[in-house]
Amino acid sequence: MPQYQQQQFPQYQQMPQYQQMQPPAQQTMLPSEQSYIENILRLNEGKTATVYMTFENNEQWNAKIFKGIVEAAGRDHIILSDPKTGKRYLLLMIYLDYITFDEELNYQYPFNGGQITQQPTREDT
Repeated sequence: MPQYQQQQFPQYQQMPQYQQMQPPAQQTMLPSEQSYIENILRLNEGKTATVYMTFENNEQWNAKIFKGIVEAAGRDHIILSDPKTGKRYLLLMIYLDYITFDEELNYQYPFNGGQITQQPTREDT
């Protein structure tokens, strides 16, 4: 029987994850790594928003507009309440086009002991 020589391949170590250098943020600004839509919405809970969404392949309503008070937001959803009807909407971020507000947005994190919830990324789960 012929003998086969086992080939040795060099082992590579996994490179550390690249971290982009960013200029130091002002203390009152939302840190850029936390500047996700859900965190911006959380900073603006209680404000009236108009949410524009598109639902592909839907013959009844391809695009829809929801107006209401931002009650909560998560990584994949927004909860709005319509004060006129009392109806609450659980809207999925996957359909989100954009959001408008009729007033100034809070984009600065209030440093009063509270925390912005950091959701684990999909790579972490």
